[in-house]
Amino acid sequence: MNLENSIRQKYQEKRIIILEYIYNNLDKKITISEMSEIVNISHYHFQRIIKSLLGEPVGSFIIRAKIETAALLLNYTDIEIQDIAFKIGYENHSSLNKIFKKYYKISPSEYRKNKKNIILENKKISKNINLFRPQIIRIPEKTVIYIQITGEYGNKEYEIAWKELSNFIKNNKLFEIEAEYFGISYDDPEITEKNKCRYDACITINQAIKPIGRIGVKKIKAGKFAVFSYKGSYDNWGDIYDSIYNKWVFESEFELRNIPAMEKYPTNPNITETDKLEIEVYLPIK
Repeated sequence: MNLENSIRQKYQEKRIIILEYIYNNLDKKITISEMSEIVNISHYHFQRIIKSLLGEPVGSFIIRAKIETAALLLNYTDIEIQDIAFKIGYENHSSLNKIFKKYYKISPSEYRKNKKNIILENKKISKNINLFRPQIIRIPEKTVIYIQITGEYGNKEYEIAWKELSNFIKNNKLFEIEAEYFGISYDDPEITEKNKCRYDACITINQAIKPIGRIGVKKIKAGKFAVFSYKGSYDNWGDIYDSIYNKWVFESEFELRNIPAMEKYPTNPNITETDKLEIEVYLPIK
């Protein structure tokens, strides 16, 4: 590995650390000095370096992360708006209301009301969806290696990421028969601009390994999930999530936990024909 690639790899590792820190601390005041110390980058240079890694100023990224998280909670939970404000680090409803209106041109309460009206009355789900009644299960904590992709879901970077993870598994002799393949989609394309949507391609491991470059290591927390089985084309993927979130969630007895849904693939996604996918959607519930 040449020096340039080694330096790039180190900064990709720092990018992963910063993203995890931001999304795990949305309820707190996040400062430049804290973040620069965590990744050991001089605060004199931190903002320019992180801007190049995130594609936008870190302050703008934090605000967007907070507001988009608020929109997701407004969409898919019944949490009081005041409590949502606390969860993303605002002291009161009025502070959230001001920044939310600036971002979406509508108040949080109007957003929630309008979205639910659309969901319950006007949303048409494709009749081609073969989605089975979910199983309710608990899973243990899992350790995964992962690559985060930013951009429109399903773009060409997905194939590249899965190949890179598979090669990493092979080169580091981490292959296990029981390895599981998960995809974690953090953003709703109706809320977040498509080119800024985040997705983690993950493979479970049982051995200790350090993060290298853009390949990170993290835990998928133990918990309860409603697991939906799907067979068919990836072209229907938007309708699948609409069917789950816009129908099942509102009719179900369960509440959602404040973590993203996951997709589990029986085999490496790169070796399955796109019109013959077998996927399980893991919806986190209480």
